Amino acid sequence: MRNPWIFGALLAFAFLFSLTEAVQADGIIIPEQPPCRPFPCQPPVIPLSQSPLAVKSHTVTVQIKDQLAVTHVDQIFINTGDSTVEGTYMFPMPADAVVKNFTLWVDGKAVEGKVLSAEQARQTYEDIVRERHDPALLEYIGRGALQASIFPIPSGGERRVELEYTQALTADNGLVKYSYPLNTEKFSALPLEEVSVTVDLQTGQPIRAVYSPSHDIDVNRSSNRQATASYEAENVKPDTDFDLFYSYGDSDALHLFTYRDGRDPADEDGFFMLLAAPSPEAESERIAKDVFLIMDRSGSMEGEKIHQAKLAARYILSHLGPEDRFHLTAFSSKVQHYMKGLSPAEESEIAADWIDELTAGGSTDIDRALLETAEVIDPERPAYLIFLTDGLPTVGVRESRQILKNFDKAAGQNIRLFSFGVGYDVDTLLLDDLSLNHHGISTYVKPEEELDQVLSSFYEKISTPVLTDLHLKIDGVTTYDLFPETLPDLFQGSQLVITGRYRRGGTADILLEGRSNDERQTYRYPNREFIEESPSILSPEASLPHIWAARKIGALLNQIRLEENDRETVAQIVKLSIRYGIVTPYTSYLVTEPLALGEEDQEQLAERTFGQMQAMPSASASGFDAVQKAQEQNDLAQSASAPHIAQSDRQTVRSVGARTFVQKDGIWIETVYNPNTMPLKKIKYLSDEYFELIRSRSDLAACLALGSRVIVVDHQSAIEIFE
Repeated sequence: MRNPWIFGALLAFAFLFSLTEAVQADGIIIPEQPPCRPFPCQPPVIPLSQSPLAVKSHTVTVQIKDQLAVTHVDQIFINTGDSTVEGTYMFPMPADAVVKNFTLWVDGKAVEGKVLSAEQARQTYEDIVRERHDPALLEYIGRGALQASIFPIPSGGERRVELEYTQALTADNGLVKYSYPLNTEKFSALPLEEVSVTVDLQTGQPIRAVYSPSHDIDVNRSSNRQATASYEAENVKPDTDFDLFYSYGDSDALHLFTYRDGRDPADEDGFFMLLAAPSPEAESERIAKDVFLIMDRSGSMEGEKIHQAKLAARYILSHLGPEDRFHLTAFSSKVQHYMKGLSPAEESEIAADWIDELTAGGSTDIDRALLETAEVIDPERPAYLIFLTDGLPTVGVRESRQILKNFDKAAGQNIRLFSFGVGYDVDTLLLDDLSLNHHGISTYVKPEEELDQVLSSFYEKISTPVLTDLHLKIDGVTTYDLFPETLPDLFQGSQLVITGRYRRGGTADILLEGRSNDERQTYRYPNREFIEESPSILSPEASLPHIWAARKIGALLNQIRLEENDRETVAQIVKLSIRYGIVTPYTSYLVTEPLALGEEDQEQLAERTFGQMQAMPSASASGFDAVQKAQEQNDLAQSASAPHIAQSDRQTVRSVGARTFVQKDGIWIETVYNPNTMPLKKIKYLSDEYFELIRSRSDLAACLALGSRVIVVDHQSAIEIFE
């Protein structure tokens, strides 16, 4: 039976998930140590994490023309302490980047900065670590930096620091990467009031893909050669670098990212991501489609909700393609149709008048509305059903399982159903099942949100399909656990993100098949390399394990919520959650219980969790909690970039590149560490051996930046840093 227990109290959670946390940082001010009086005396040691300086705002504006990027950084620092602070401004350079034309201003006045080589910067970082007894700067080992003195900042005072630099971007198989270090977590005394990154992209040839694996960005394409990617947040401490990938011109429509750490004792298999974007030729071929709008007009829709629903319907009708057709259904106790069959796009204005005449009243017959609409579907054309309701079924068939069974029997294989639940009195299990079973997604519109804006924005994304009925085939490399399990259609101005696992590295041929109008199209991408061993745990590709794990866990949680509980599924969730630091309803013990590091311990934990879950009463499928958690779970299953760790939880779970650490008893422990099988080498914090390890292993240095007590895995053994 279904058990939506996951909507209980334990679901008051924020997904503890970060991509490549603490790999780089934006500009920081390192305060001078306070004077020591009377002399001589031992000056107090103040770690950087206790600095009184906070970053009030952080604005990044990037102008990219083809592959030349000009980055302008604008930061405002504020002194939250009781005394004047002066120090040194340090800007770690982006990794593997060749930058030039550095310009620095402080409060609008030009300031001379010094460019440090990677070796000079390393020595500076080491000196600060020794002096402050704070390893936070170790994450920057291996890269250069810009250094400048900052005038004293009085208590409560502010300093505005601006920096501009030019960078030549490189392309790998037609895919260009831009990276900006955006990590202030360790050095800001308070969350940032506002942070934004805006990238204006101009190219001489049509832009194909624009994608960020690190942040949830908005992409606005003003033309086929101009696009703006933006990220904004308030009251946050950024903990992840901003990575942006784009392609343009005649580059391939499909890009492959791979990551494999053969030294990982827990799992040697690799991770991959496919980024598919339509070619300019494909985008010129507009596919004729049928659009079905099924709109609830029951009494609960009265007022602003039905007004906004009408605005959204008008928007959809006004944005139909010339070869598109449409069908309108309005339902309450009875079901009404604009016409019995499908109408051509040229009738959209007349249909809009019909929409305007609708009034709210009556009960909610969802089953009849779906079945009567299904009778109109043409099995020979792509059909997009937009189903909008704000309530539970109250007349006719009211049992969700029967409604699903009836519609599954009546609907064809060519439909894509997108459910929109308005408010909190909706059946989340019904809406999610309808969408998942018919190649769509569910969206929940909260009372404070504008329904017409949500629907209009959604339809803009799906209004122009360029390839439908997609199928993927990979020959030459063994792959498994691909998400999404059923590929959605590919739309103009968008890209498809597929994640999965592979056994061993090698060369593969990738085939992507789909339908364009009445023709079957096959796109071949030969000789694509699935890497055998990734060079670094800190590369952008190191985010792939976390993105894949988010999708996998989201799919498993949906499986339990929509179907039934079973031991095997719960055990998978437990194992993945511990491995990748993702807190779920079943793994809240990451922050409350001793960490289960061994396989036997995890099996016992999974069994105990399953028993507790079975004993819990089933939660309602509707209501505030049900809607909130359904949306969170669906978002997790569809992750293209990773949700970020909530600030309140960052004291417990951290990610460093592909690695995940959990803090227990003051020690940061890598989650793949098994105390029963791995020999442990101990190294004293700040000893000569400690610094020698940092110099020789930059990947481990980033892990050791977590604190003075760390257990990190190295091949089949582990290293413990102790005080």
